[in-house]
Amino acid sequence: MRETNRHFSDVVSTRNSGGLDRVYTAGATIMPPGADAITGRDAIKAFWQQAIEGLDVKTAQLETVSAEMVGDEIFEIGRGVLQTADGQQVTVKYVVRWKQEDGHWKWHVDIWNS
Repeated sequence: MRETNRHFSDVVSTRNSGGLDRVYTAGATIMPPGADAITGRDAIKAFWQQAIEGLDVKTAQLETVSAEMVGDEIFEIGRGVLQTADGQQVTVKYVVRWKQEDGHWKWHVDIWNS
């Protein structure tokens, strides 16, 4: 989990949404605040590329508050801080449902808000 969360931070700082293949499952769903759910890795990559560029996000720091294994999945509660180029910080809380795909733990459902 730490490696995947760290990889998401790397995707943000390098602005390379292609790296999200290592973060989200192929059939993942995200639920951004104030928007409809988005399903499918390609659509999720497009969302994050637009969000990172549009908000001019430079860094993302994720911190796991708790994680619990339920059957063959993990449910994580965490908090994150996104920092923009002009120094603004956006603090969020999130829940991620993790699932194994191709031998790696990845985000299958991702929901967050401020």
